[in-house]
Amino acid sequence: MQTTNKKLGERVLHAVLYEACAMALLVPLAALVMQKDMLHMGALALMMSTAAMLWNMVFNSLFERVERRFQWRRTAGVRCLHALGFEGGLVVLLVPLAAWWLNSSYWQAFLLDLGFFVFFLPYTYVFNWLYDHLRERFVARRSLSAAVE
Repeated sequence: MQTTNKKLGERVLHAVLYEACAMALLVPLAALVMQKDMLHMGALALMMSTAAMLWNMVFNSLFERVERRFQWRRTAGVRCLHALGFEGGLVVLLVPLAAWWLNSSYWQAFLLDLGFFVFFLPYTYVFNWLYDHLRERFVARRSLSAAVE
């Protein structure tokens, strides 16, 4: 699969879909595991989600530039590199936020973030693979419709 030049609107759609699906899965699970109410964990998830969406758009834009420059194809190895880079950046951004919101130590927040990492690493890989394939089908169908008209 080749990389493409995505416009800002599509980047926003991608980031919002990514976060909305993740929150629907993760907030109830985190509230249960952390023994916090859904509202408290939901607020943290919303803050983390906002930071992650901004990081998603910036990181994906930069990563796609690297892909174009080195003419990478989206192989399993490149997808793993993408997921690791994305999640690694989130650790730097989100551990201080979680420590502050949960009134915990950085160590406890880091352990929580490791739990999120265990969830998000495969989630990021699968979500982006699925998004790319659905996007490719949509673009092909759209191109076919335009050619017929």
